[in-house]
Amino acid sequence: MSWLDRIRPGINKLLKKKTNDTPDNLWVKCPDTGEMLYRADLEAKLWVTPSGRHMRINGETRLKQLFDNSQYEAIDLPEVVEDPLKFKDDKKYVDRLKAARAANNARDCMSIGYGKIKGNDVVVIVQDFSFMGGSLGMAAGEAFIKAAETAVAKNCGMICVTAAGGARMQEGILSLMQMPRTTLAIDSLRDAALPYIVLLTDPTTGGVTASYAMLGDIHIAEPGALIGFAGPRVIEQTIRQKLPPGFQRSEYLKEHGMVDIVVHRADLRETFGKLLGMLKPQAKAA
Repeated sequence: MSWLDRIRPGINKLLKKKTNDTPDNLWVKCPDTGEMLYRADLEAKLWVTPSGRHMRINGETRLKQLFDNSQYEAIDLPEVVEDPLKFKDDKKYVDRLKAARAANNARDCMSIGYGKIKGNDVVVIVQDFSFMGGSLGMAAGEAFIKAAETAVAKNCGMICVTAAGGARMQEGILSLMQMPRTTLAIDSLRDAALPYIVLLTDPTTGGVTASYAMLGDIHIAEPGALIGFAGPRVIEQTIRQKLPPGFQRSEYLKEHGMVDIVVHRADLRETFGKLLGMLKPQAKAA
C-alpha cells in the first residue's frame, strides 16, 4: 500500500466534514447581473443588490427591518376553514398548503406585528409572496381584518406591505369575497380617524391591487416594483401594442399619479416614522 492510499481515508473524511459544514445558501445570485453575492453582505444591505434590485423578503424579515430595534409583538392569525371547496388540480389544495407551510414556516402568506416605528405605535401586516404567490384567500382576508381591528383597539395607524399574484384560485368565490371584506376593514380605520398606509412591493398584482393595495391614505412603493392588475404580457397580447418602457413599475406609476412616493428600502423606517408622526391619532378620552 502506497503512502497516498494510507492517507486517502483521512483526506476524504476531512473534505466531507468541510462540505457538510458549508451552508448551501452562503451565496445568492443577483437576478439582474448574475453576480454571486455574499449572503451576509446582502442581509446587511437589507436585501438590496448592488444593481439596485430590491429582492423579495419574507414577513419576519420585513417586520424586523421596520420596527424599532427589530422588536414587535406578533399578532396571532385567526383560524379559518381549510380547503372549503375540496379543491384538486394536479395536486390537492391541502397538499399545496402543507408544502408551503413547510417551506416558509408560516401558517399562510400574512404576518402581523404591533410595535413602534420611530416611537410611533403602529400595526404592520406583511404579505409574503413566497407563500403560494402571496395569494389572497380566506386566511389572508381574516388576517387583514384582524390587523385593522387591532389598530382600532390600540388607537394607532396601520401599515400594509403588499406582495401578491392575485386571488387564491383554490378557494374560488370565497377568495374574491375577501376584496369587499378588507375594504370594509379599511372603512373601520377611517371611521376611527386612523391612518392607513400602503407599501407596494414587487410584485403587487391581481385582486390585491383592485382592493386594499390601492385604498391607502398614502401609497409608497419600493423602487422597480411591478404594480398592476394584469401583467404586462397579458396587456400586450390583449391590446396588441408594445407597452412603454417601465410600464407598471413604481417610477412609472408615480409619474402617472398612482403612487405618492418611491422610497429606497433603507429609508422606509424613517419615512414611515415621519408620516405616522404627522398623522398620529388623538388620544382617546378616559
